Amino acid sequence: MSVTTTEPTSSPDPASSAGGRSPRAGGRALPGPTFFRVLNSEVIKFRSLLSTLILLASTAVVMVGFGALSAWGTGQFADAATRDPQAAARMASQGGDLAVSVPTSGIAFAQLILGSLGVLLMSSEFTTGMARSTFAAVPRRLPAFAAKLVVVMVTSFVVTAVSTWVAGLVAVPILDNYGLTLDLGSSQSVKLLLVNSIYVAAVAAIGMALGTLIRNSAGGIMSLVGIFFVAPIAFQLIPGDFFKEARKYLPGNTVDPLTAAQHVPDTLEAWQAALVLGAWVIIPVLLAAVLLKRRDV
Repeated sequence: MSVTTTEPTSSPDPASSAGGRSPRAGGRALPGPTFFRVLNSEVIKFRSLLSTLILLASTAVVMVGFGALSAWGTGQFADAATRDPQAAARMASQGGDLAVSVPTSGIAFAQLILGSLGVLLMSSEFTTGMARSTFAAVPRRLPAFAAKLVVVMVTSFVVTAVSTWVAGLVAVPILDNYGLTLDLGSSQSVKLLLVNSIYVAAVAAIGMALGTLIRNSAGGIMSLVGIFFVAPIAFQLIPGDFFKEARKYLPGNTVDPLTAAQHVPDTLEAWQAALVLGAWVIIPVLLAAVLLKRRDV
């Protein structure tokens, strides 16, 4: 009677069979996705959504349209000032150079659109259930969050800067008809373009943080509107020195001190405004990152 022997089968690698562990090759854990791969995937996801392209195009159209409308209104005001001594005095009290701010006249609407885009970029992950697949591919979560933040801030900055420049180009011939000159290469014009573009990028970051914290698109957008549009009006209407002073520290009131040629009374200094705006971005983003790491999907 012959006895057949079989070779013992090797037991599976516990590291590869354990759920949630990285597979091993040659005894070493395979590396997870690098940040640049995560960033590339977020860029592809960002540009493939039709709603994103519509919001970006709407921002450009609104910025250019309000630039043209503001150029016409500024020209009408300057034309009236030549015939009305009181209007001329009001124009002189504002520095006499109203044309320089024409290209950025649509910033209030750009911040609303791109801030809402920041909210939707993160809140849609939870409302559609995409967060499960996103964080299954990137279990540490923070690289995905950072990649989304980079995408939305860089895109907001570029779209705002380009739209502001195009709005200036459209406004130049309109202002020329009224004898007004707009130098897009002047230091003040460049300063307005850069500061406002950075500001809108900051608003988009705040919106994304709100979308991460609230995990609801409508709630995040309403919170954004409350911070940037409702709170300044409410603080102005409520009597008392506290609200008058607190209004200076709202994020929407940090732009004027940063772009003014000279310090405007009853506003923050430029360096104070920069710190306040930075705090409004850093604190919500850090809080959102911490809660994203700790909360369930």
